[in-house]
Amino acid sequence: MPRPLVLQPDRLLPSDPTTRAIARELYGQVAGLPIVSPHGHTDPSWFSGNAAFGNATELLLLPDHYLFRMLYSQGVPLETLGIGGGGADPRAAWRIFAEHYHLFRGTPSRIWLDWVFAEVFGMKFRLEAGTSDFYFDTITEALATEAFLPRALFDRFGIEVIATTESPLDSLDHHRAIQESEWPGRVITAYRPDPVVDPEFQGFQENLRHFSDLTGEDCLSWQGYLAGHRKRRAFFARMGATSTDHGHPTAATANLPPSEAESLFRKVSSGDFTAAEAERFRAQMLTEMAAMSIDDGLVMQLHPGSFRNHNAGLFARFGRDKGADIPMPTEYVHALKPLLDRFGNEPGLAMILFTLDESTYARELAPLAGHYPCLKLGPAWWFHDSPEGMRRFRRMTTETAGFYNTVGFNDDTRAFLSIPARHDLARRIDCGFLAELVAEHRLEDWEAAELAEDLAYGFVKRAYRL
Repeated sequence: MPRPLVLQPDRLLPSDPTTRAIARELYGQVAGLPIVSPHGHTDPSWFSGNAAFGNATELLLLPDHYLFRMLYSQGVPLETLGIGGGGADPRAAWRIFAEHYHLFRGTPSRIWLDWVFAEVFGMKFRLEAGTSDFYFDTITEALATEAFLPRALFDRFGIEVIATTESPLDSLDHHRAIQESEWPGRVITAYRPDPVVDPEFQGFQENLRHFSDLTGEDCLSWQGYLAGHRKRRAFFARMGATSTDHGHPTAATANLPPSEAESLFRKVSSGDFTAAEAERFRAQMLTEMAAMSIDDGLVMQLHPGSFRNHNAGLFARFGRDKGADIPMPTEYVHALKPLLDRFGNEPGLAMILFTLDESTYARELAPLAGHYPCLKLGPAWWFHDSPEGMRRFRRMTTETAGFYNTVGFNDDTRAFLSIPARHDLARRIDCGFLAELVAEHRLEDWEAAELAEDLAYGFVKRAYRL
């Protein structure tokens, strides 16, 4: 007999009865607020073309590197899931996923997916080997209907705005098509310059040549390269962007004299550079991007500290984003000082800091954001986008940075259907944290109610200038 799938109404709220009652009331006030998703990796072509998603595997399994990493860790070959063009049958891949679904017990992936199964598709029984085909057929049949087209789901989920993330080399044709359509949904882009900022990014020199073609600037010269960025940033802003995003290995910044910066660019653009010179160039470019942000108003996001594609063999076989990215220790106080020495007191700069190194929350990030007007803390990110990770973030940053130097929640996901589940989880955790402060008489109930709405909705709109 299949096991029932039941979403408990008080899930993730504090277990203490008094605190839970407060959290329940707070959550009831914010549960239905619109979703603002200012940073993510959904595909804009979903919303421009509004074509039906193909099947359960294509939509829920293949875009999700959280799932790959767990399955691979337990010996499931990625080829059997259809990764890397192996030609695996989608139903067979879904069966493998269902047979291993127990691996996700206690993980946020389980929380998100169970929400999707129950709330979006109305499933009454848990996913397991015996229900695999029923799940696959039910989900795939639903996806073929108008109610499950991308735009219909966008509206159903109550999404007010969603930002995708594109390279400067992207034409943004899908964003243009969305803007020119009669559909009122707001899908914007964000400027992610890594392919033309990171000398160690695959194809960097060829990317610079393409950058020149797109911008009409000589992007193999330092001044032409900077002009190219300004042009593309302006184009992205016209297409709705309010932010940039920088996925650097470290938080290092630099403030080199112009002649030294130009000399460094000549080295990296020629392909003749050391790893240290690549790092110094990335560091300089964060400061250059800050200067541009003061001019054009785009909010900077810095996502450092991931050792990308740690599994070299897996990367060679399957490429990027297959679950082998690993967090690293990350230092911020000295790393950000060159940029902050130059721009830290500029009222026009807004920079949101993220980390994969939780040891920096109380020691570095909260004090920095608690002092510099240009800095705010992004939410618990990636490996820490979880109930315990969100609680740790609040406990380690609130007393120093307060709530008002944070930016609410962003889901940072490729998995479209998990977006409302992720926001629901964040709202429940924040309401639980606020309820503790009320129960301990550290906040009044009306203050907690105001904060709950800001954490769910207000902060993110203000921080991202939406």
